[in-house]
Amino acid sequence: MKSPNTNLATIKEYFPMKKNTRYIYEGEGNEFASYDVYNDYISGNKVQQRINNGGTARVQVLDLNGGKLSKVYSKGEAYYRENQLNKKDGGQEILLMEPLKKGTTWKLNDGRKRTITNMASGITTPTGNYKAIEVTTESAKDKTIDYYAPNVGLVKSTFVAGATKISSTLAKIEENVPLTQNINFYYPNINDEKIYHKSQPIRFFTNEITRKVVGEAYKKPINNQLGSVFSKNTEINSLYLNQDGNVYIDLNHAFIDEMSAGAGYEAMILQSIVNTVGQYYQAEKVYLTIDHKPYESGHIRKEKGEYFKVQTQNSIEIQ
Repeated sequence: MKSPNTNLATIKEYFPMKKNTRYIYEGEGNEFASYDVYNDYISGNKVQQRINNGGTARVQVLDLNGGKLSKVYSKGEAYYRENQLNKKDGGQEILLMEPLKKGTTWKLNDGRKRTITNMASGITTPTGNYKAIEVTTESAKDKTIDYYAPNVGLVKSTFVAGATKISSTLAKIEENVPLTQNINFYYPNINDEKIYHKSQPIRFFTNEITRKVVGEAYKKPINNQLGSVFSKNTEINSLYLNQDGNVYIDLNHAFIDEMSAGAGYEAMILQSIVNTVGQYYQAEKVYLTIDHKPYESGHIRKEKGEYFKVQTQNSIEIQ
């Protein structure tokens, strides 16, 4: 059995923030009780976790500060990868609070009461046997019990409401692994003047910058028939989903300088980029600029505030 030092216990001992680590939980009682957790970003005492239960993905930011581990931000339907560590949504929820001892109690914003009810609860999981901190959250209608093990983190959660019981138990820890996302990359074909797309598995390790990883992947050729989209020296200066629901991507001037294309082919290259980043962020409009200025080449010119529209319906999939 793994025994914590309860005399000097701190939250950091029970909730380590590890890079390139995936936690796999197996569930009972509900089809979505099984889920995976991956640490997208870690900085100081903050961690951004990606939770995927097979039906949807969400991200949450946890902050360890002042003897409290709090969930300070949460976003559902977060299929894209973007650093949210500095965001807060006003719905702070304290998950753990020091002193870590039996009887420590605090109230949540929704009126529920959360209490450390045991400091050495015996928990058996596929990953091992633990002496875990037991944290009980109660409302008038239901109860949730979470178990945190030293040097591991959350190892089990159980939700009870009447005769309903749903549990999630840590089944596996994968270390030194990336998050893999399948991204559709779009490419122009000058011969038939059509746009093709291919789904490619892109690997992201903790704290890697999405725009850099995507930019390098876009430089790799697909086949001899499809033209390249990003030249050797093309870089993505910035890439993000704005609060207006639109995607903003800024490229360096090498993209235009190293492009050898007529007006029609250039338009296909731009549409390929717009489709790729727009679909990844599930947006319909993309603002594409060059070194933070409106797009302008010898063939195509955009006014300030003018966007490109995602158009994927006529593209052809590459198997």
